[in-house]
Amino acid sequence: MALKFDAAAYSFRKTCPYVTKDLLRWFPGHMNKGLKQIQRKLKSVDCVIEVHDARIPFSGRNPIFTSTITGAKPHILVLNKKDLAIKSLVPRIKDQLTAEDGVKNVVFTNSKDQLCRGLKILKPLLIDLIKDSNRYNRSEEQDYNVLIIGVPNVGKSSLINMLRSKNTHQKHALQVGAVAGVTKSMHTKIRINSNPHIFMFDTPGILEPSVTNVEMGLKLALCASLQDHLVGEEIIADYLLYWLNAHENFKYVDYMGLEEPTDDINRVLIAGSAKFNRIRRVRDYDGRMRDVPDLIETARTMIRGFRTGELGKTLLDIHLLKEKGKESLQSHPQTHEHAN
Repeated sequence: MALKFDAAAYSFRKTCPYVTKDLLRWFPGHMNKGLKQIQRKLKSVDCVIEVHDARIPFSGRNPIFTSTITGAKPHILVLNKKDLAIKSLVPRIKDQLTAEDGVKNVVFTNSKDQLCRGLKILKPLLIDLIKDSNRYNRSEEQDYNVLIIGVPNVGKSSLINMLRSKNTHQKHALQVGAVAGVTKSMHTKIRINSNPHIFMFDTPGILEPSVTNVEMGLKLALCASLQDHLVGEEIIADYLLYWLNAHENFKYVDYMGLEEPTDDINRVLIAGSAKFNRIRRVRDYDGRMRDVPDLIETARTMIRGFRTGELGKTLLDIHLLKEKGKESLQSHPQTHEHAN
């Protein structure tokens, strides 16, 4: 059970604590190369699956995909890691994506769960979309080629591996990792189904070239679509603290070994270093060794608590959800449950 606190009794930050765009730097060379590879491959594919994180369904998607890739072929938006998102909000998320962004096919998945309903409906959906489309130069081809795109670390490779294992009973073909940027270049096509033959191309995660919104970048960092060191673990943890307080999710209090909520990230990290024994040895000015809190390692522990669902299921884009979007997440009990 999450501890109960009266948010009105505390003076929490009302706006994002970071505003400078210099905070975030990305788009390494392999992303630019990967984008060109994707654009060249479009003529030889029948469907595009865009994978994104279900906790940020409205922010962080690369606009380059919409303008140059997803409009040219049948398109499915897969919102992965649904086990970390709030199930009760799924219908409203789908409706808004259709109404505002014109996304007709939205599938929520957990690419680590073979029994996931989204994985079951994904294959027949893409087959129907391809059959109903004008395949142009590929109209005589019997096999189906599918291109997987998305920002880094949203589960593209994991999705391919799961579909391959589920439909062909073969071993995983792609390396996956918990950090952004594992896939550096486009792979040769990987068979994920035999009847009909369906092949998928994995691609490197590609972010938009420049920072247009700092808070969007921080959300991407919190969801591990940016490598932590590019932003700074303490900055990511501080944004998480701001977000949790702003949405009255105080599960971090017990998790980090505090007695009550606070807006001070240093206080949170010092308490956490004591609870988790995150200590490092440093040499003092007089040459003696002493123990000090390892704030960076403690920040990693706090961030990991969010990413694994130990701090509750969340929708980081709750303020972008229309109608009831500004309501407190306290009204959604799943927010404070452990991920299944």
